[in-house]
Amino acid sequence: MEETPFIEELTEDGFSRRALLKRGAVAAVGVTALAGLSIEAAGARSGQKVDTVRWVTPRGTLEVMDDYNLLIPKLLGYYKPLGINAKLSPGDGTGNLTQIAAGQLDMGYASPGIHTAAVDAGVPVISVWSQIPGQVFDFVLPADSKITHPRQLKGKTISIHNASWVAIINPMLAEVGVDPKTVKYREFGPQWNQAVALKLVDAGLSWEGLRAQLNGMGAIFGSGFNFKFLIGTKWGSKLPSNSYQVRAADLEDAAKRDIYTRFLAGSVMGFEFARVNPRAAAQITYEQYPGLQKLITPQVAVDSLLELATGYHSSRRNAPHLYGWHYPASWDKYLGFIANFGQTKTRLKLENVMTNDLVRAANARANKARARRDAARFKLSAAFRNTTVPKGTKL
Repeated sequence: MEETPFIEELTEDGFSRRALLKRGAVAAVGVTALAGLSIEAAGARSGQKVDTVRWVTPRGTLEVMDDYNLLIPKLLGYYKPLGINAKLSPGDGTGNLTQIAAGQLDMGYASPGIHTAAVDAGVPVISVWSQIPGQVFDFVLPADSKITHPRQLKGKTISIHNASWVAIINPMLAEVGVDPKTVKYREFGPQWNQAVALKLVDAGLSWEGLRAQLNGMGAIFGSGFNFKFLIGTKWGSKLPSNSYQVRAADLEDAAKRDIYTRFLAGSVMGFEFARVNPRAAAQITYEQYPGLQKLITPQVAVDSLLELATGYHSSRRNAPHLYGWHYPASWDKYLGFIANFGQTKTRLKLENVMTNDLVRAANARANKARARRDAARFKLSAAFRNTTVPKGTKL
């Protein structure tokens, strides 16, 4: 089926084999680094069946650090033995959940607010992978703002990319006792952060990973692009964050469950690579995106990845020590919370929103030893050898 017109798919050819080799991104990994650059063709030559998973980001671009866990298995060939062709596409800001339900895409990456709003509206999708078990979202403010806590946003104006973001922010406000009806939202599209910098609003939505990038852009573009942040985990937010969603009906099909399990196993390998060598993971991601290189430095790329990985890896560091785990009690509390202030028409049932059915199998299927070995052997470029990871960082 043809994909929807607004999705500009990044194909296998979008990842430059020549650029990857030229920059030395896989110098020490050896031939394994080339195996994933043309998964479909390699599968055809070997006779191996290759299943395509069409994954879509909630952002309008892939040129960010956020998706390193999927980019690494694509580029280092980890998806080949798993029989997966991972096609990554930019999205429309909503997680493209209606397109997933319609079969035009396979897996989304929406926030809980957007995901539950879709389920509440009857869109038959379910979360199968909790990318970020805790709060990833922050508020960004002008550097000289007098606001020091989200409860002070009552009656203020907040910048958003599009109206779907209201479902993300309203629970954050309600969590600290602010009635969302007291806040005014203004849509600025991709310039929502610039609106904050220009003081057209009091605050905007931000998140870990983007926080480091915005700080880095301030260093490049000068004092007019300086911010401060109200960090969700620091003000004590307990809300869950983005997860991967698929068609609910697909989980009734053993073959499709297996395909998604293999896709997620590749993500586990990406996480393990980054855990052992976060600078290498940052380099691989950064060097694929020329546009990103114009906006941030290698050190900012490392800082951004570390902000993300701290959240992504949290369910591995804590019980049950598995990547991708949904904490049911947290999600159940969230469902009651958003129902209480009217974001959903009814209190959604937990089993209709999330499942951990694929998580253990995906973690077990991943060749974590290979990913760790490749990460340990990876030779950094000169630019990334000069980057640092703060002492005590735990991934």
